[in-house]
Parts: sequence; C-alpha cells; structure tokens
Amino acid sequence: MTKRVLQGKVVSSKGDKTIVVEVKRKFQHPFYGKIISRSKKYHAHDEKNKFKEGDLVKIVESKPISKLKTWQVIEK
Repeated sequence: MTKRVLQGKVVSSKGDKTIVVEVKRKFQHPFYGKIISRSKKYHAHDEKNKFKEGDLVKIVESKPISKLKTWQVIEK
C-alpha cells in the first residue's frame, strides 16, 4: 500500500521535534456543485527542529510515533 503525501503550511512549531501542519483542500459538492474548501491539522515529526511557522512542507504517512503523530516531514 502506498503512503499518502500531503502538502501544507506549518502553523505551530512549539513542540520538541513536532510541528503542526495545516492542509487545505478544495472539492466540489456532490449535489450542489459548489466549490467547498476544508482544512485539517496534522501533527508531524520533525527530527531536527528545522521547520518554522509559515514554511510550506510535504508530509508522508508513517507508523505511529506518539498518540497524535503518525506523519513525518519529508521536504520543504
């Protein structure tokens, strides 16, 4: 099974080795046809603490690292 890769913006980097990434997506409503935007926040593992708020990053699914972290940062 392939791992999902998402792109988003870092909204918090206050935790040690952890960042919070907000991923926004747009889709068309199945019945009404209107374009809807939704966002979701993911906790991602940042081993070297090198990403700061406002950075655009790509994250990939991984095995659970902690209670909330199941994603890892792969690139900026």
